[in-house]
Amino acid sequence: MANQTLTFEIGTEELPAFALHAATEKLGGMFADALDGAGIPHGEISVYSTPRRLIVSALAVPEATEALTETFRGPAAKIAFDADGNPTKAALGFARGKGVDASALERRDENGVEYVYAVKSTPSVQVITLLPDILQNLITSIYWPRSQRWGSRHEHFSRPVRWLFAMHGDAVVPVEFAGLTAGNTTCGHRFLAPGPWEVASADALIDVLREHNVVPTEAEREASIREQVAAIEEKTGLVAELPAKTMAEVVNLAEFPTVMVGEFDELFLAVPKEITVDAMLVHQRYFPLFNADGTLANKFLITSNGDPKFEANIVDGNQRVVAARLYDAKFFYDEDLKRPLEDYVERLDTVVFQEKLGTTRAKTDRIVALAKAIAADAGVTGQEAADAERAAYLAKADLVTGAVVEFTSVQGIMGSYYAKAAGETDAVARAIADHYRPRFSGDDVPAERVGCIVAIADKLDTICGLFAIGQGPTGSSDPFALRRSALGIVTMLLSDKGLDISLGAAIDVALASYAAQGIEFDAAAVRADVVDFFITRTKVMAKDEGAAPDAIDAVLAVSVEEPVVFIQRVRALVAAREQQAETFDDLATAYARANNLRDEKLGTNVDESLLGDEERALLDAVAAAESKVAEHLAGNEYAAALAELANLRAPIDAFFDGVMVMDENEAIRENRLRLLNRFVAVFKDVADFGKMAKK
Repeated sequence: MANQTLTFEIGTEELPAFALHAATEKLGGMFADALDGAGIPHGEISVYSTPRRLIVSALAVPEATEALTETFRGPAAKIAFDADGNPTKAALGFARGKGVDASALERRDENGVEYVYAVKSTPSVQVITLLPDILQNLITSIYWPRSQRWGSRHEHFSRPVRWLFAMHGDAVVPVEFAGLTAGNTTCGHRFLAPGPWEVASADALIDVLREHNVVPTEAEREASIREQVAAIEEKTGLVAELPAKTMAEVVNLAEFPTVMVGEFDELFLAVPKEITVDAMLVHQRYFPLFNADGTLANKFLITSNGDPKFEANIVDGNQRVVAARLYDAKFFYDEDLKRPLEDYVERLDTVVFQEKLGTTRAKTDRIVALAKAIAADAGVTGQEAADAERAAYLAKADLVTGAVVEFTSVQGIMGSYYAKAAGETDAVARAIADHYRPRFSGDDVPAERVGCIVAIADKLDTICGLFAIGQGPTGSSDPFALRRSALGIVTMLLSDKGLDISLGAAIDVALASYAAQGIEFDAAAVRADVVDFFITRTKVMAKDEGAAPDAIDAVLAVSVEEPVVFIQRVRALVAAREQQAETFDDLATAYARANNLRDEKLGTNVDESLLGDEERALLDAVAAAESKVAEHLAGNEYAAALAELANLRAPIDAFFDGVMVMDENEAIRENRLRLLNRFVAVFKDVADFGKMAKK
């Protein structure tokens, strides 16, 4: 029985780029599941896609399925049949589950016990008779964020389906969808080689497409674009910016990409480069070009899907489009500069921050109050404190400027330019640009303390406000990206910017601002929720750093509220255990034993007259550790506190080796338990070492 390639192509109008990428990633698995579910053997599966098509191909698909005989053992015959030989519910259920009639069940003896068996025979089936339904179901199973109907059809797809190609070897598979029946023809590039083109067999489709100006994979199209860009860079001496997100979209906008160089008027170079780049990248999917010194050049790259013979026309058309966008950008920029940035602050009353939390103007006042409190807690004074307050006041002002309304991705950046133009200090301008950072995991924190103060105030105000109205994240739902904001705050506090502050105190200030605004909530409950939210996010950060779960749990058990303190303690505990693995393993075991034996109601007042040598040595070690551990914790010297605890290993080991804790003499027994109570108490503010004891 010959095995042959099965290839299926869905030809469409141009598909949305990111939706196409997602469908391409899932299509191979869906196809394999469909074939497996129908009992059709197959070899390797390949997926191809372009803006106008999805293709899936499977090697080694046979002409017919194999005939199959399956034997299943069921219940014992005495359970399967009653005294009259009639099938019981057990037999009927077994037969039904195996797809056979109860009358077909067989009795077989097995080691002296009679069982019933079901023998199921599946005949061989011609694969081509199964494929139309399989392929039609495959079409309808593809997920699209948005689908549409076309003409008078009722079927849905991301974009109208224009042709279907389906062949098994050299035989056409007559799958039907949306009034179309698959055949052995395909379409080439829309402009360069439209077709239709006849295909001899399933194996030949990809070669036919390549012959007719279709590059059938994302990877090949991206490689082609990058190769062409590199040639242009070498020729011009310019450097292209190729953001991954834009590239991922561009590769799915052209079946046969040709990179061309466009140009815009140098007068637009007077506009901040960020807004010009935004106009090209975000709005037009052009790649900007930069001079060797990093300044923006007045040239850009177009990725065309058109006929290269008409390059001049294509470039001219795209230059006209980008010129219109840049004229808009320059107009808004020039208009915005006609008034100082401060004038825009009052207009924030027209922008709703959140329906229950008020306007962005109200948020500005809260950010200012919170920034002042954070700066004071951090010991920031003088001009730096004044800059933080001023930057907090101006941080959101650019949201109502013409440039940001039109080009939203440059918020903060445009405010920075407008602040400089209005004579604000460099620190204020930089803080306005930086206060949205870090925007994602791995992003840079603000460059200076002023920017960090404003960024923390902005993010913390949002977190506290949304928790106050019961809009905190739930499960996988986090529409306001509060988890990202919390991690951003912790990252800034852990950075080298010198912001040694109490996050708990800052939370209190933020919540007080909302209460003063007239928003009603249970302050204590919301505070507890926000603190727990930050600790939970910091726990995730510690896990991502590779900290052992038991070390994280050990620190969590002592109710640390400050995220920075929490993660610093976890790091110190992990490092100490790595450096003295045996010491800390034994100490954890001894702590767990002591913790299990202790009796809190007895207290910690030890009668020294009842102590033996091992007991006295442990008491002396505990007494020495108590004051030193407390001193180190007060100075946030967690590693030093752990070192003091490590010194308790030898005396506690000697105690357990040489002393019977549960002595028959009640006075001695209780005195020893008081000693263990005191030993355990030394650890209470450091970590629960019992969490790290080997089970």
